[in-house]
Amino acid sequence: MRTTRIAIVGAGLAGLYAAFLLEKSGIRDYLLLEARDRLGGRIESASASGTSPETVDHFDLGPTWFWPGFQHRLGCLVEELGLERFAQFETGDMLMERSPDEPPTRLQGFANSPPSMRLIGGMGALADALHRRLDTARILTGQRVHHLRATASHIELDSEDASGRTMIQRAERVLLAVPPRLAEDSITFSPSLPRALARQWRGTPTWMAPHAKYIALYDDQPFWREQGLSGEARSALGPLGEIHDASVPGGHAALFGFLGVPAQTRKSVPDDQLRLHCRVQMARLFGPRAATPAVDFIKDWAQDSCTATVADRQPTAQHAAAPDATATTGPWHERLTGIASEWSPRFPGYLAGAIEAADLGVQALPEFRK
Repeated sequence: MRTTRIAIVGAGLAGLYAAFLLEKSGIRDYLLLEARDRLGGRIESASASGTSPETVDHFDLGPTWFWPGFQHRLGCLVEELGLERFAQFETGDMLMERSPDEPPTRLQGFANSPPSMRLIGGMGALADALHRRLDTARILTGQRVHHLRATASHIELDSEDASGRTMIQRAERVLLAVPPRLAEDSITFSPSLPRALARQWRGTPTWMAPHAKYIALYDDQPFWREQGLSGEARSALGPLGEIHDASVPGGHAALFGFLGVPAQTRKSVPDDQLRLHCRVQMARLFGPRAATPAVDFIKDWAQDSCTATVADRQPTAQHAAAPDATATTGPWHERLTGIASEWSPRFPGYLAGAIEAADLGVQALPEFRK
């Protein structure tokens, strides 16, 4: 049984950033456990094939944008890590599909203010940059935490790998960097969480969990721009309900969209068939060249067991109000704190929310209050 001062459950952006803050403060007695065999959590990238690792383009299957104009802490972190950012392309008209009996309508596009920003290398560049600043000996992947036990002196964490082998860790405090609903659904707490707290966590929708994204990469230039189009579209026909330009400056042309088909329906459609329907829609909107991407991808977050619960597969409002992050009394008080994005007071569900919630959780540790 390994004993550590602080255990972080989940190596998405919140977990990685919490470990980064601990390292910066000279606290290196921590352990970061991640159920997946990769880091980043809901940050995940698709890569363009046929290029070297040094020049490969990355496209976000999870979160894509951030807004440093008002998400200052995340903007400062991007600068501190030396990452390059660029504005989402929004120049030109957008398209609207309202009926199968009429062609798409061309409308004046609009631009976000402040602008939506993306990262060179995709959001995976942010996770990778944080990872490079951590002690890799403190990170365990492929360990799904399924039981937390509060004893008189420690919290014991039971985790299981893909082969079913169990490991037990002990920590003085636990930072929970997995979504509240997923934590309440997949982790057994002994003793149980306070009823009101468990109810809050269970009732908090997991950001991205009901959704699926489609990305189409093209070898030529963003040809829709030649038509004065921004690459943005809305559709009542689908299967994509919302589409945006996903091109990389100096790299591949790309379009991405959110599937408007409910999660339960998507589950019954083979992946290759769903991608075919998406390509047909792209051709309806942007012309025949859009029907033949060099490669395309679908990421269905509703089928990702490290993200979605059964309740998350129902279409509900995202970015709901943040639940309480910790118990106010009892054995879990000041020993277990939620730090995933959904616990952010100002930006629940967003990348900036993961940064804010992790910062609040780390700053609340007794080590930081001395």
